[in-house]
Amino acid sequence: MNKPELYPLHGGQLRQIACRFGLSISELLDFSANINPAGPPEAVLSTLRASLDDLSVLTEYPDLQEIALKRSIAHYVGVGEEHIVVANGFVPLLESALRTLNVKTCLLPVPAFGEYRKTLERLDVGVNIHHLTTASNFSYNSIAMLSGRHSAILLANPQNPSGVLHDAATIKDLVRTAAGKGIFILLDEAFIDYIPEDSLVAAVDEHPNLIIFRSVTKFHGIPGMRVAYAVANPGLASSIADNLPPWPITTLASRAVAAALNDRQYALRTRAENRTRRDALRRDLEHLGLTLYPAAANFLLFRLPSTINPRALWEDMIITHKTVLRSCANYEALAPGHFRIAVRSQVENHRLISLLADEIAP
Repeated sequence: MNKPELYPLHGGQLRQIACRFGLSISELLDFSANINPAGPPEAVLSTLRASLDDLSVLTEYPDLQEIALKRSIAHYVGVGEEHIVVANGFVPLLESALRTLNVKTCLLPVPAFGEYRKTLERLDVGVNIHHLTTASNFSYNSIAMLSGRHSAILLANPQNPSGVLHDAATIKDLVRTAAGKGIFILLDEAFIDYIPEDSLVAAVDEHPNLIIFRSVTKFHGIPGMRVAYAVANPGLASSIADNLPPWPITTLASRAVAAALNDRQYALRTRAENRTRRDALRRDLEHLGLTLYPAAANFLLFRLPSTINPRALWEDMIITHKTVLRSCANYEALAPGHFRIAVRSQVENHRLISLLADEIAP
């Protein structure tokens, strides 16, 4: 029997936490999942309600080519529909890309989203680890990253769990240099919706060695829909799609996502609110004496003082305060005492600061 994990492998695992500590899910305030606290756009809910009155949604197969969904995504990111591949989450897209490119060895900068390594190992791809450092604020060193022997590099911008963003020019230089060495860049832009000006989606034709992965569900508050997409040059996009199982997206999810992407005011409002709340939350955390990093998305990574027991704090926040933080103890190459927290509403953020102040007070 496998030994149970001390901490959940992902954020948002409230059922697991509630069961472990004898609580109900409804009691818990979740800062562990990086989901838009505003919830989905109203158009998503009205679209779902209307779709349930359309019997064909249940009695007919989804569109095998997902034309309407791809059209919505293409309009949202500013590329042609032929550049888009859709699937029910990031992992199937990554798996398909790795098979399509026949990647044998991949460089993985860490700390990083845990599913990266799991996916690479599941497909028997050799993993070369590249350690990012807190001293450099997790910056990518292109010279070091391109000096080894690997056929691909899997990285994120902004990063997870640090939230650190590299500007588009920096990542583009990395892609350009990698092309000269025959290296593919697999770029996860799951949180780039918060800073869309630094996305590289417009560069996929210019750089045939670039594949970009993006999420719809985090920014638009609909993780239960399980929709993600990849952007690549048309030939490569077609090959990636051919390596996916058929009908990866339900009709309900397709309609809901299209409605979400069409609400531009929601996107503008989300970016503005998140920026204001994140900056305020950062200042408050720094006033508590915590170490933070220059995050650009909807979450912050901080490190506790060495005098604080991180496991005791994580458990006490749940048991006593019914508040869930994302312990980063199971992130590879990240020193003990790191936590990631989502940016939530102003009231909820203030509550968190008050609770942390009580927990770490001398």
